[in-house]
Amino acid sequence: MRLTLRRALATGATLALVGVMTPAAAYSQDDPRSCNDTMGPDTPAYVVCHWLAKPEEALGVALFWGADDNANLKEATPSDGKFIDCSAAGSVCPEPPGGGAEGDENSPFPEGAGEGGLPECEEGQPCSVDGHGEGGDGTPSRAEQTGASTAKNVQDPAVAAAALTPAGQAITAAKALQLRVWIDTELADDWKAGTETFTAAVKRIGALAARPEVAGIRFTSQLGYNTTFTTNEEVAAFVTAASDALRQAAPGKRLGIHTVVPELACGANDTCKAEMRKRYPLLTPEKIESPLIAGRVDQISLDTGLLYGGYDAWKINAEQAHLNQWIQVRARSWDVLAQVAAEETGIVGEVTAEKVVSRLSVPVKDNAAQQVNVWTSVQDAQGTMKRLTAWDQLKKLAPIQRRLAAVYNPANPETDMAADLKKLSEVFGQIYLKTA
Repeated sequence: MRLTLRRALATGATLALVGVMTPAAAYSQDDPRSCNDTMGPDTPAYVVCHWLAKPEEALGVALFWGADDNANLKEATPSDGKFIDCSAAGSVCPEPPGGGAEGDENSPFPEGAGEGGLPECEEGQPCSVDGHGEGGDGTPSRAEQTGASTAKNVQDPAVAAAALTPAGQAITAAKALQLRVWIDTELADDWKAGTETFTAAVKRIGALAARPEVAGIRFTSQLGYNTTFTTNEEVAAFVTAASDALRQAAPGKRLGIHTVVPELACGANDTCKAEMRKRYPLLTPEKIESPLIAGRVDQISLDTGLLYGGYDAWKINAEQAHLNQWIQVRARSWDVLAQVAAEETGIVGEVTAEKVVSRLSVPVKDNAAQQVNVWTSVQDAQGTMKRLTAWDQLKKLAPIQRRLAAVYNPANPETDMAADLKKLSEVFGQIYLKTA
C-alpha cells in the first residue's frame, strides 16, 4: 500500500480527535494529563483535551533548552523520528477517510502520469499539475503570496506618480532616516464639498499611503472643535465615510483622528463638566469614543492646548488639568480601543527646559498616552511662524524617542526638507507629514 507520511499522520490525528484508536479512558477526567477542565461547559462531548506537556513541564523544557546560553539547543541534532513505513512487512496503515487517490493530497498526480512520472508539457507552454499552474494544487505560490501586493503597487501608475510628488519625496526621505511615517491630511472639507471632491481626495491620499513606507493616515484634525461640523450626525457620517473609503483605498494602514475632549480635564468638578458640555456639545466623551468602539479609527490624538489656562475659572491649574485628563483616559480604557496620543503645540518658540520635559513626558509617564505628537511650527495670531528651538532639551528625552512624533509640514520648511528631516530624526522616532 502506498500511502504518504503526511496522509498517514493526518488520518491518525483525525481518528484520535474523535476517540477512535485511543481508549476513551485515556482522556477521562481521571487521567493526570487530561485538560478537559480548561474547556467551557458547552464544549461538545466528542472534543477532548490532553496535555502534551503540562504548564510546569513546559517551563522545565524551556529552562532546559535555554540553560547556559542555549547550550543544549546548540548541541542538539535532528531526531530520526518515529514514522510509519506502510510498505514494511507486517505494517498496517489506515485507509484514507472516504477513499481518494493515493499520494500527497497537495500534489496530486496529473492524469496519465505514472508513479515517479512527470506531466508532459506542450512546447513553448507552461507546465501544469492536475490542471493548475505554479503551486501544483491551485494554492498560490510563495512568490504569488508575498509579491502580489507589492507588484500591484509598483505597477499602479497612481502610486508611482504619487512617489514623485513633494509629499511622496518627503515620505521617501523620512523613511531613509528610519522615521516611522504617517500622512497627516484633512478630508472634512473635501467630504462636505461633495462626492466627486471627496472621492478625488481619497484617491490621492490612498496613492501616497499605498507605499509600504507609510504606517497610517490621520484624516482629520480638531474634529468637532472647529466650525466644520455643527451636529453629531454630521461628525458620525463623515468619520464613517472617511474610514470606509480609506480602508478600501489604503488597506492595512492605520487610521487616526485629532480632537479634544474638554470635559476630561475637569476631574470631579461637576460645574466645570456641565459648562464644557454646554460649550462643546460635539466633544463629550461618549461621542468621541463612539468611532473607537466601532473600529472606525485606530488612533486618537488628544490636544493638550486647553489644559493651559482653560480651567482657571474653576481653580484647576495646568498640572491638575493634565492629571485629570489622563486619569479619565485610563479609567475609560481607551487604550484598549485604539492607540492614544497626546497632541502638543506649546513648545515652539522660546521655552524653558522644565516646560519641555513636563509637556512631553507627563502623558507617557502617567501611562495614559502611548506617544506624544509635537508640532514643529505654529503660526500665532499675528501671523508669525514659531518653530522648535529646544533641541538640547529634546535630545535629553532619548529614552522616549520612539514615543515622540514630529508634526511637520514639508511645504513650509525651516531650512529645506532634507535638512529639516535629518534634524528631526535626531530627536523623534516618528513623523506626521502634513499633506494637502
